[in-house]
Amino acid sequence: MIVDVIGYLAPAVLVASFFFKNVATLRCVNTVGCILFIAYGLLIAAYPVAIANAIIAIANGYHLTRRKARKS
Repeated sequence: MIVDVIGYLAPAVLVASFFFKNVATLRCVNTVGCILFIAYGLLIAAYPVAIANAIIAIANGYHLTRRKARKS
């Protein structure tokens, strides 16, 4: 049951992230979706799903920290 909830929530959050105009907010919400997809991928043993979303989450984190460093 919880696996199904995570499975439906992950793409919903990921799609919702693209409706934000602010890039930082988009990346933050997208990262939450990626984390949900990582959990889902691990729970159903779909490791390519988990790995791909881990890479995307790392890329989001990298760009968010670069953006924050540039503002400082």
